[in-house]
Amino acid sequence: MDIIEIVQANLLTPIVLFFALGVVAARIKSDLRIPDQLSAFLPIYLLAAIGLHGGIEMRRGGLEQIAIPIAVAVALALVMTLNHYQILRRLGKFNIFDSYALASTYGSVGAVTFSVGLSFLRDQNITSEGYITAILAVLEPISLVFSIFLVNMTVEKELKKRKESFSKIKEDGTKSEISYDVNFEPNIDADAKNKTGNLREILHETITGKAIVILLGCIVIGYIIGDHGFVSIKPVFEDLFFGALVIFILEMGILAGQRLNDIKKVGPFLIAFAILIPTLNGTIGVIIANYLGLSIGGAVMFGVLFASASFIAAPAVLRTGIPKANPSLYITSALGITFPYIIIVLLPILLIVSTTFHSLGSISLFG
Repeated sequence: MDIIEIVQANLLTPIVLFFALGVVAARIKSDLRIPDQLSAFLPIYLLAAIGLHGGIEMRRGGLEQIAIPIAVAVALALVMTLNHYQILRRLGKFNIFDSYALASTYGSVGAVTFSVGLSFLRDQNITSEGYITAILAVLEPISLVFSIFLVNMTVEKELKKRKESFSKIKEDGTKSEISYDVNFEPNIDADAKNKTGNLREILHETITGKAIVILLGCIVIGYIIGDHGFVSIKPVFEDLFFGALVIFILEMGILAGQRLNDIKKVGPFLIAFAILIPTLNGTIGVIIANYLGLSIGGAVMFGVLFASASFIAAPAVLRTGIPKANPSLYITSALGITFPYIIIVLLPILLIVSTTFHSLGSISLFG
């Protein structure tokens, strides 16, 4: 396959063209808007359709086939989140709150990007394992909750250090030998831990959020009803899926177009991060999926999970969980930079990588 030809063909697909239309509409300040009711409905519909198909595929293949891929995916997500944090904190010099917020945004998964990936494979006449939807559902909250937990732990540890230091000074009137990070956060205060949110409440809100509930719920429903039960609702949840997706992508284009000016504010480092990290993560995901025995399309979708950044679920969770983080950083980078990069450029790259590894006849870990 020629990557240039695939990219060129991808530029003329409905997904990319509708996204471009949305960007143009925003830039020319058109009054084009998706009605609020439809805007709220479409994500639920798309997640429901993805979940139903995933549940049906799981029933066809059996639950045992997803145990190892899910375990590997969770481990990868946690490792990548920690890696993101180190890069952002040490190289990017972001404060702890922005570092963890961005790290979790890129450690989480984008359900919309996942939907676009399915559309891309469909245009290439390539299928993928439906059970990857279950991995999507599991990964959605993992990185977000993990990062919020680490923020709470880090803030608590730092505040404890400072308290011990000040207590020692008060007791003996001498300078404390206990060291702490004076550059930890310029405006951190004694209430900082509370400001990062109660972890138990965040965990509950994340897991019971509408995205997770509808996705997991429809996976279960799809598993129960199987192919036979799906026949009656197929016209709604299959035939209309890609039509609904392009309308939703139009809205994403409008939102991205409105944030183009913000890209200048996030700085060159974050722009590079928003492109290079998804490329690296996605490639790693494809390679690992190949050794897990996934098909060409399955490996692409596995890679998409790790390449994508969450710009719907993440902002909702992080505004409560890490309110001291700057939302313009993680929303702009994920929606304004990473999302268009993935749907236009990275998807063809991941397909080339997957095809190449399969053509080399790599040995699956499972025979």
